[in-house]
This record gives sequence, C-alpha cells and structure tokens, in this order.
Amino acid sequence: MIRVVLPAHLKNLAKVTGEVRVEVLGPEPATQRRVLDALEARYPMLLGTIRDRHSGRRRAFVRFYACEEDLSNTAPDAPLPERVVAGEEPLIILGAMAGG
Repeated sequence: MIRVVLPAHLKNLAKVTGEVRVEVLGPEPATQRRVLDALEARYPMLLGTIRDRHSGRRRAFVRFYACEEDLSNTAPDAPLPERVVAGEEPLIILGAMAGG
C-alpha cells in the first residue's frame, strides 16, 4: 500500500481524514501516474483536481513530494522512491502557495 497525504481541501472533498492508502498492483513499477490513477479510481471526486482530466498533466499549483524531495517535475511514469513503495514514506500532494 502506498500512503498518500492530500491537502486539506482535497481531504474535505474526498471526505477523508489523515493519510489515504492506495494499492498499485501489477508487475510494473509504482509511479506517480499509477498512484494518481488508483487514487482517482477510489475517490472519483478528485478527478481533475490534481491533474488535468484530458492531458493528465499535473495542475500548475499542485506539487508532489516524497522522501524530502520535490518530485513535481519528475516524469509521471518514473518509478517512485523505494521508501514510498514500501510504505515507509508517504507521497505528499500539496497545493502550492501563490500570491503577493
């Protein structure tokens, strides 16, 4: 199981508290894309909130972190860090701050 931390507004939308856990099955490595696919399948109300529904690209003000690294610009099909796959560390999804 992969642990995912959502920002507060997405937790409210998904009606969850704390971390969520998603299972990414299959012989292929766990990637951001596969985790988001599993997350959106389990919580369809999140469709279009983290990534664009049509292009699948990360929304501009959404960032991904894990193991103290910014994974936001990592390719969506790149394998996640082993500690995330092992459930030792969560994949953190944050809404970036903007404004003056």
